[in-house]
Amino acid sequence: MDRTLLVVVVICTFAFSFDFLNGFHDAANSVATVVSTRVLTPLQAVAWAAFFNFVAAFSLGTGVANTIGHGMIKSEFVTPDVLLAALLGAIVWDLATWWAGLPTSSSHAIIGGLAGSAIARAQHLHGLGASFSPIEAKGWVWTLAFIVLAPLIGMLLSGTGMTLVYWLFRKETPASSDKLFRRLQLASAAALSWAHGTNDAQKTMGVITGLLVSVKYLPSFRVPLWVILFAHLAMGLGTLAGGWRIIHTVGKRLTKLKPRTGFCAEGGAAASILLATFLKLPVSTTHVTAGAIAGVGAVQRVKAVRWGVASNIVWAWILTIPAAAFCAWLFEQAVRLVRGGA
Repeated sequence: MDRTLLVVVVICTFAFSFDFLNGFHDAANSVATVVSTRVLTPLQAVAWAAFFNFVAAFSLGTGVANTIGHGMIKSEFVTPDVLLAALLGAIVWDLATWWAGLPTSSSHAIIGGLAGSAIARAQHLHGLGASFSPIEAKGWVWTLAFIVLAPLIGMLLSGTGMTLVYWLFRKETPASSDKLFRRLQLASAAALSWAHGTNDAQKTMGVITGLLVSVKYLPSFRVPLWVILFAHLAMGLGTLAGGWRIIHTVGKRLTKLKPRTGFCAEGGAAASILLATFLKLPVSTTHVTAGAIAGVGAVQRVKAVRWGVASNIVWAWILTIPAAAFCAWLFEQAVRLVRGGA
């Protein structure tokens, strides 16, 4: 096998493994509420989510992939070594946080990994003074802004929806209205899983397409159909495998959910993610879903939200980009050593 082709196959394998892990790690975000409200069993919920993760392949284009592939890191620093190290750093951080049951962001792990490995490359080529030369500031400004804005938008939308539901169903008992919302939650869970697929699978598409451009297999950055299909398939399979530790944290420990609150949380989160996808911005399904759940909890009663759990989640969010970047920085050094220091 041609050496370049072998490198591409190896990195694509890691990329699709990351996508599988993304679905596995972030499955909790799209099914936690529907499981905690007992509308679906865990197995039914992940199968439902996996189906709509895959369906997302055929909607909303590849704008997020473009941002990841050539909007975060300057093209001269996008090399096979840098991409491999970025994926390894993101995978290690995802596995560590999954084991700890922390709902961190696979999305931010991969952009942190890209930054860390590109910085290591720049330091090797041009010294410490050039550490941040690979960073495309424009791509990072809005991405970092949406780390804060996306969960707040999800919180605002879900809280507004919850307030509206309380007013519209004020003359009905919670038990009677919940019969309706148990059915509606099937639609809201599907919408959230679809939104998750439209945004998250595109991160892997961006990495693989960037790789294909860097080795001259593609003349320009245009995501091939096979990359789109395999990325969504890997994510769907990962979602099907589930991530029960994180489901417990998001769906049960953050606040107590019922079908109507679950419906509002999923609807608010889905709308926020779809807005980001439309703007071609990578966002965290984890962040947005947790923000939306906190929003419906706060409308019921501020004390209904377990703010201690929420603060632990926030700290995990803050640490994700630098921690994944550091892991990728180390992996880039190791990959370069294995390849002879080039």
